[in-house]
Amino acid sequence: MFKALAFAASISLAAGAAHAQTQAPNDAQIAHIAYTAGEVDIAAGKQALGKSQDKQVRAFAQEMVRDHTTVNDQALALVKKLGVAPQDNPTSQSLSKSGADELKRLGGLKGKAFDKAYIRNEVAYHKQVNGALSTVLIPNAKNAELKSLLQTGRKLFGEHQAHAEQLAAKLK
Repeated sequence: MFKALAFAASISLAAGAAHAQTQAPNDAQIAHIAYTAGEVDIAAGKQALGKSQDKQVRAFAQEMVRDHTTVNDQALALVKKLGVAPQDNPTSQSLSKSGADELKRLGGLKGKAFDKAYIRNEVAYHKQVNGALSTVLIPNAKNAELKSLLQTGRKLFGEHQAHAEQLAAKLK
């Protein structure tokens, strides 16, 4: 549980650091942060599909892979259309590192211990990403199409958070 909370805190701190460091991330940085956050959750979902035997956990993981892949594909199409290259930044780098660390930690777990840790992490991760979307990414996005995509993602990821919370309560 501590590791999942530490991971979630790193997302919050990373988003805050990006905000403080640049005073306002630009659209290219925002696109990269959002895309990276999706990639982290896709990797976690794929790991869960490889490890979990629980039907509900597997269904949730499939939903994460499907939905985050769809949003990331839309984001890539948008940046291509706009002629903008997503810009790597300290926040996206921190997300990648924290995601890899969490995959490694979860990789050492099996059975119900894995299922519980994965879902707890998904709750914490979605809370933090949704918070970053609401307080940093959406407010600072200048391009209307990017802002709209982020708002759509925020709504969908809010549903993910609620689903993860319900599943966490069942796995206790």
